[in-house]
Amino acid sequence: MKKLIPSYVRVLVIFFFVFGVMEYFIDSGEQPAFIKYPMVSLFLFVFLFLLIAIEITMQAIENITYQMLSEEDKQKSIVAATVSYKESAWFKNLMQKLTKTEPIENELDILLDHDYDGIKELDNNLPPWWVYLFYASIVFGAIYLIRFEIMGADNQEMELKKELAQAKIDVAEYMKTAPDLMDEKTVTLLTEPADLAEGKTIFTTNCAACHRADAGGQIGPNLTDDHWILGGGIKNIFHTLVNGGRDGKGMISWKGTLKPKEMQKVASYIISLKGSNPVDPKAPDGEIWVEEAADAPEAK
Repeated sequence: MKKLIPSYVRVLVIFFFVFGVMEYFIDSGEQPAFIKYPMVSLFLFVFLFLLIAIEITMQAIENITYQMLSEEDKQKSIVAATVSYKESAWFKNLMQKLTKTEPIENELDILLDHDYDGIKELDNNLPPWWVYLFYASIVFGAIYLIRFEIMGADNQEMELKKELAQAKIDVAEYMKTAPDLMDEKTVTLLTEPADLAEGKTIFTTNCAACHRADAGGQIGPNLTDDHWILGGGIKNIFHTLVNGGRDGKGMISWKGTLKPKEMQKVASYIISLKGSNPVDPKAPDGEIWVEEAADAPEAK
């Protein structure tokens, strides 16, 4: 029997199919499964060996079977191996089922009277696959008409609008509890000693150079009094940490250096320093800021 697919191609296809399935289902993180788990590599090696052994065994069986045939059967086998698959019986039967064409010897039975410059027309059957597809399109059209035009179901545009609206709601809910996605609208004041201690460490590392370690002010303004250039409070201070101060002479933006949670802790620590009266503080800058009077999310 003639093989449509060479043995070495079958081996490679089966092996890489199993390899791909294992890589897909085995959770190995960023590393391939066969590298992270040595047993996977061992299994693949054994599997490949078995595939090759099976192919060799099948080939040996075919050779022995061929040698046991009579000369007449050997000739038939050789002829069958040289026949194109398009000429084989199974292929012809398959095409007959798919197309329902009449044999060429029955051409006179389906010949029509139409004649166009010597070109004659045959009344062949429509291919079954085409007929079934046509019927399926009619059923689909009827269902579509009833669902969307009669029953008023949501079309694609309406579904998109609803999904976008729901997505906005989901994002808003997620941002309420996602510390690394908070902004000046969702940030809250922290009062736990552990959070304030972390805020102090971050402040000492990044802010003390301009505001002094005691926040009394140096290049930057005093952060312990009631005067604020761009507004005080947790939301306003957080806003300034994210976006920076006044253009040209204000503080830089820290959003590329600190995470939102870290900026929340720094802002909370700064608020905790109110009234700490550092030694030799810098003269007040800006205006006195009162929490209840704050309208805009801007900070010092």
